[in-house]
Amino acid sequence: MRIFKTKWFQKWASKEGLGDEVLRRTVAEMAAGLIDADLGGHVVKKRVALPGHGKRGSLRTLVAFKADDKAFFIYGFAKNERDNIDQNELKALRLLATELLSYGPALLVKAVTAGEVIEVSDDG
Repeated sequence: MRIFKTKWFQKWASKEGLGDEVLRRTVAEMAAGLIDADLGGHVVKKRVALPGHGKRGSLRTLVAFKADDKAFFIYGFAKNERDNIDQNELKALRLLATELLSYGPALLVKAVTAGEVIEVSDDG
């Protein structure tokens, strides 16, 4: 399974100290069926713990996820910053998920080359 993050998510994750190793582990949990909420349209909510913190008080990520195919980390927030997203945001994220998950190999290369998505590396 290939794992990506949007340019916006990369900036946010860097600020929060959320590295690629944690993202890979998170997708492995999702592939094993450990998803906190299925928001529809291939958008799932997954809690992510930072080192030294439990998942309860840590970060929330929204991921465009298609099992055995691709995962795109598209949005994140700290639980203490906001409770959840609203319906308009969810609608937009579902459209984004549909678009990203439809990318074939050529479009993925183009998006990565343009810097719009970043592939999560295997070496951290």
